[in-house]
Amino acid sequence: MSTRPTAPSGHVDGLRPDDPAVLEAPEAFDPPAPRSASRRAPAARGAVQPTPEADHAAGAGTGSEPKPRTASEAGPGTGADARPDGSAEPAPPRADGPRPRAAWLALLVRSWRQLTSMRTALVLLFLLALAAVPGSLIPQRNLNPLKVEEYSTDHPTLAPWLDRLSFFHVFGAPWFAAIYLLLFISLIGCLWSRVHWHARALFTAPPKAPARPGRLPGGSTWTSPLDAPDAVDLARGVLRGRRFRVAPAPGDARRPDGSPDHSVAAEKGYLRESGNLVFHLALVALLAGMGLGSWFGYQGTVLVVTGNGFANTLISYDQYSGGELVDAAGLPPFSVNLDQFSASYQDNGQPADFRADVSYQSDIDAPVRTDTIRVNHPLRIGSAKIYLIGHGYAPHFVLRDSAGAVVWESYVPCTPRDGMFTSTCTVKIPDTGLPPTGERREPQQLAFSGVFTPTTVLDPGHGYVSTYPAARAPGLTLTGFVGNLHLNEGIPQNVYAVDTRDMTQFTMTGPAGKDRIAQVVALSNPAQRTLTGLPGGMSLEVDGLHEFATFQTKSDPYKGLVLGAAVVIVLGLVASLRVRRRRVWVRATPVDGGGSTVEVGGLSRSDAQGFAAELAALSEEIRLDTTPDDDPSAGDPPAAGEAPDGEKPAAAMPADPATSTTISATSEREP
Repeated sequence: MSTRPTAPSGHVDGLRPDDPAVLEAPEAFDPPAPRSASRRAPAARGAVQPTPEADHAAGAGTGSEPKPRTASEAGPGTGADARPDGSAEPAPPRADGPRPRAAWLALLVRSWRQLTSMRTALVLLFLLALAAVPGSLIPQRNLNPLKVEEYSTDHPTLAPWLDRLSFFHVFGAPWFAAIYLLLFISLIGCLWSRVHWHARALFTAPPKAPARPGRLPGGSTWTSPLDAPDAVDLARGVLRGRRFRVAPAPGDARRPDGSPDHSVAAEKGYLRESGNLVFHLALVALLAGMGLGSWFGYQGTVLVVTGNGFANTLISYDQYSGGELVDAAGLPPFSVNLDQFSASYQDNGQPADFRADVSYQSDIDAPVRTDTIRVNHPLRIGSAKIYLIGHGYAPHFVLRDSAGAVVWESYVPCTPRDGMFTSTCTVKIPDTGLPPTGERREPQQLAFSGVFTPTTVLDPGHGYVSTYPAARAPGLTLTGFVGNLHLNEGIPQNVYAVDTRDMTQFTMTGPAGKDRIAQVVALSNPAQRTLTGLPGGMSLEVDGLHEFATFQTKSDPYKGLVLGAAVVIVLGLVASLRVRRRRVWVRATPVDGGGSTVEVGGLSRSDAQGFAAELAALSEEIRLDTTPDDDPSAGDPPAAGEAPDGEKPAAAMPADPATSTTISATSEREP
């Protein structure tokens, strides 16, 4: 066996694809898109024309195509456009030539090509990410209208302009939707042609073997005692065993010199381009699922004290956001009641487990069922999921008049502000029974602001603090205000803050002493949980404690599409990065006296070193199959610089390393 001293790379670097001594067909992998005959331009001056001299120069034994030359090189008077005096004359335009497009149609075609280019898709993807930034920095009206009002109050000059530009509703803004839709169109248009051509490639046989595959980088050539058809059949079996898609030359196939074509073409690695296309198609599906989910999905957040519940209606939620195509009046009519909430903690105060035992009805007439909601274990009702996202404490307040009658009572949730559940409490009592005052007959309403501590300990430097999140010794520090809360003016307010602009702070009598601005009550001690001395002789008692849970109802009917697309994206990315596209050709040429010369070569689009090793192993396996051990002519491989028949080659490589490298690099293009 003799192996040509070619470069060990599997790439086509340094190889001229149009070299007739190496490739009969110039394409290395996918052929260019075919053009119809009616769209081809007519021959003009300088057009490439075949000449008889080219046939003689190419040689019949090389399997090459005739060498083309231009009409100007053929000399005067030899072309179809020559005048009688020998001068050249332009050819008249053909009647069936292409007609120029209208200006508007040409502009439309150029715009479509620009929009569906990969560069435009990347730019639009970057713009989409950039356009989403204001949605995370500026409060959004559909999520928190109170924050928007506060932002408008703090920025009276900038806020109106931001509102005109829809920066308070970024994801529903026309400019955001325009970028989103343009990205969709660009991706779909960009992928359409790629999917079309890849589908054709999947059902197209690999290109026929080149004239001399052994001269490709990493190729091998040896002499086999087998006939050419038998050698090709054995090579085909080896390639099939390695899971190549094999396309042998037809039995009646002929080479350009008229001799039989004994060759086989094989290809492997179609999943690389398939994975790339699947990745991009799944990306389109992911964006589509996210867009449809934002149109048809909704979510609402509600705080529920133990013993109470909520229904899936707009007025039940503390915060609600729905898609543009969601009918808030037609939400699924389910209801949930919080029967019990329990939390356990470790010795250092770290949470161990939260659970909310609920009873629910999936419809108005549906039976009552029970379930337990934990963190990351939501309750599923139809297409909606109910998540447990928070919890805290809600003390029970009772306001009595001077005669001891109950005027108002309620469980008031307190907002946790640290890991030990030190919480801020805000109590607003609009109907107190106190007579209005002043010329404007303003109502006299009460408000209390305080700090709740589940396990209360007096710290000399910080006052009353909580040392454990469980309610082992609950305490509450309160201050009171009287005046107008402006609750009946139609202006939304923060329920967790007291507007004291028209209110006056008053003193109270309680466990801390008489006529104090701040009092501390102990909820578990009946003797230390009542405050007196309030306006109008009223008293306030904090006589109980419940826990509350915060639930989030979320419905996204297209979340399955998003999840599936995300999984497919990962699979497609792995396939496009791990699979290697490569082609291998085997050609057997009969020799005088029997036997054949077997040549193996291949090309790869990536991973040159890995393909070089694979091609070497494949060539060795084919060589062993086509040169039986009992064949006396097989023998040992000839020494370097010696031909198989013992003669010196025409261009023997010198011993100088520099000269050897030069000859090795140029040997790929020897005729």
